[in-house]
Amino acid sequence: MSAWLAIAAIVFSKLFNVPKGSLIIAAVLAAIGGSCKLVLLHFGLHITLSTLIDAIVIGCLSILAAHPEHVPPFIFSIRAVIPMIPGVFSYETMLGFLKLISDLDLEILQKVLNQTINNSLKALFILLALTAGLSFTMLISREESAKKTYTLI
Repeated sequence: MSAWLAIAAIVFSKLFNVPKGSLIIAAVLAAIGGSCKLVLLHFGLHITLSTLIDAIVIGCLSILAAHPEHVPPFIFSIRAVIPMIPGVFSYETMLGFLKLISDLDLEILQKVLNQTINNSLKALFILLALTAGLSFTMLISREESAKKTYTLI
């Protein structure tokens, strides 16, 4: 699976015109991130928590990789995280919404509604975990704070 994530990171990097020297680093970060997430899932961590840890790992590694390459860390981190967007849960949510429109028995309707809400909340929290993990690492690695740049008077 790590190889597929690396390939997806390369494709998204080419799509967004990332410099050629950054392609391999983004692919390696995506592969490391995917492997980290799979290991955490294997040991029983919830998918949201494992995604958060994965995003933090990718964010930290992208900061370390960005300095020698003289590019912003987002060049690596965003491309490595894009393949981890929860497409299956989003797709199942949309299918659930379409099933809810149709004429269903009350028992089946409740089951479909529960599955749709479950899938939509999983997709939402995975996206929030990806965003929070990357934002957290970028915020703690800043050299200057807002207190130094803004004054009240």
